[in-house]
Amino acid sequence: MSNWYDKYLSIYGKPFSEVPQQVIDETRERLAALQSEHPVASIVVIGYNEETHLQACLWAISEIRCKYPVEIIGVDNDSKDRTAEIYRQSGIPYYTEYQHSCGYARRCGLQHARGKYYFDVDSDTLYPPQYYELMLEQLMKPGVVAVSATWSYFPDANHSKFGLKMFEMCRDLFLWIQHFKRPELSVRGLVFAYDADYGRQEEYRVDIIRGEDGSMALSLKKYGRIKFVRDRRCRAITGYGTVGNQSMWQSFVHHVKIQSKGLSRIFFKKEHYEDSDDNLVKPKS
Repeated sequence: MSNWYDKYLSIYGKPFSEVPQQVIDETRERLAALQSEHPVASIVVIGYNEETHLQACLWAISEIRCKYPVEIIGVDNDSKDRTAEIYRQSGIPYYTEYQHSCGYARRCGLQHARGKYYFDVDSDTLYPPQYYELMLEQLMKPGVVAVSATWSYFPDANHSKFGLKMFEMCRDLFLWIQHFKRPELSVRGLVFAYDADYGRQEEYRVDIIRGEDGSMALSLKKYGRIKFVRDRRCRAITGYGTVGNQSMWQSFVHHVKIQSKGLSRIFFKKEHYEDSDDNLVKPKS
């Protein structure tokens, strides 16, 4: 049985020179057809040295099914490979952010977005065709200020489908329980969207190495509810950047050790978090 993302994997992980010209041309045509002058939502694709992933991500975005008008824009975080060239050949507007970090890149995208709603998109991630429409429908409900979805990893030689399924079931259950009192901790940037006007009032943190999206979610809580979307049609798929070279079992054990410390904390709301020293951006000397 084929998966919705199988065809995109034919170029995922390959250098841009190996991508068929037909894929590049057809992706550009479809992206141009999607662009609206009056978007309801901005789909913002950030990338830093993502030559081997970005074209696959844009290919998947170009085939979305969404009844709401959208714009697709890119942010190149001053890449050293052909990431900027891929943005150019895709035909979408893109901006260069010379200060390195996801926080800076996402902030740049937010500053240029025209839509009422802002979608975080990671260029090493693929999104199913109904992702944006279904997420938007949840985001536009009264009292909702942000939405976050679930995600899967590609099965490969080192990660079996069964192992991935067990890992993701346990992880998703934990995130679901956690989101009732600590929704900001269940947010992941690759599957996060929110009201852009409120986002601009808060801005992204750029003084931390990771967690800029969770921090944004924490700031947005005062404006409304963060909804955790569990619809499998909204389930993105990505590589192993956050897992590294660990097996699913090693990653599972590692996560259990971390989350089991003071587990009762997930049952109580919190409005402020202390930053750990190793997550702070060190000032340049």
